[in-house]
Amino acid sequence: MARQQKFERARLQAFVDRFRYKASKARQAQSRLKALARLEPVVLLAEEPPPRISFPEPPHLAPPLIALDGVAVGYIAGKPVLSRLDLRLDPDDRVALLGANGNGKTTLARLLAGRLAPTAVTRSPKLSCGFFGQHQIEDMRPGASPYDHLAALMPSALPEAVRTRLGRFGFSQDQAFVPVGDLSGGERTRLNFALITHHAPALLILDEPTNHLDLETREALVQGINDFPGAVVLVSRDWHLIELVAERLWLVAHGTVRPFDGDLEEYERRVLDGAESHNSVRPTEMAHDRRRAARRLAAERRRELEPLRQRARRAEETLAKLTKERDLLDRALSEPQTAGTDGLGLSEVLKRRAEIVRLIERAEIDWLAAEEAIERDST
Repeated sequence: MARQQKFERARLQAFVDRFRYKASKARQAQSRLKALARLEPVVLLAEEPPPRISFPEPPHLAPPLIALDGVAVGYIAGKPVLSRLDLRLDPDDRVALLGANGNGKTTLARLLAGRLAPTAVTRSPKLSCGFFGQHQIEDMRPGASPYDHLAALMPSALPEAVRTRLGRFGFSQDQAFVPVGDLSGGERTRLNFALITHHAPALLILDEPTNHLDLETREALVQGINDFPGAVVLVSRDWHLIELVAERLWLVAHGTVRPFDGDLEEYERRVLDGAESHNSVRPTEMAHDRRRAARRLAAERRRELEPLRQRARRAEETLAKLTKERDLLDRALSEPQTAGTDGLGLSEVLKRRAEIVRLIERAEIDWLAAEEAIERDST
């Protein structure tokens, strides 16, 4: 917690120093000042540094990267999910998308990434995009290593260049060759960052990038985003991440997208006041609307948290299974005459036990990350 608070203080202060006197960022800077005031001074003990996340530097492109002029996109039964889109994205923009689930944030992200093809979109001819999707890590080949995955995308690169690129995302020389199936969710997320940026894109679009990350790796991601000289569009329920990296807010609501001039606190107030926006409604009806809105929000929150709860349950099941196997191996080592080892010799038993201990540590990290995310998103 001390490391997280010190990191947040440094990042918030950096944003304030940069944009405090810039009119277009003044309200966001004031929001950061409020957040700074809430942070208590901390003393940080010496610890191992968090995993590194360093995105490759993109080529310089002239603005705008993308310009939308009256765009409609995401047709369902002949009706667009989003329409009347008049937006511009420049090379150094940091944009976070706000809006309730189902309003079209992912549709907009896919549009900006070039994965949907509407009309009236102007794109820089040399623009390349790195798109991080919520479920990409599930599509990785479990038997292949991080090196195998990245080398397949960089066929002309020397092996040393592939390993160096993996090192920018926290993979040591040994870890680069560990099967993906043995990596934690956070490690696979870092690998996905390396994969989606193998071509040094000028635009990063990150859709819920922190779901599998622990606190220290989220800090590394914040630093990586803030050091990245290209443009970033962020979809995230992690408001701490948005506060630390976003310079502009776009509100996705009512079938369109508009710049939001307030800060996150103002957005939250608007959401909470939404059920009371019609003064002509009678008090009893207003109370009924508030209860109904609260039930709907609670149901939406349960749906959002369910993948995290499933992840925590899977990690617990894995921990139980691995712990049982470790205990059996410990018995085999202490009582070789009474506990079977399935014909394994002493060296094989010791090797298998070391592997089990490593897998237990990874499962514990996955479980803790899921529980932390559940606790954070429940508050």
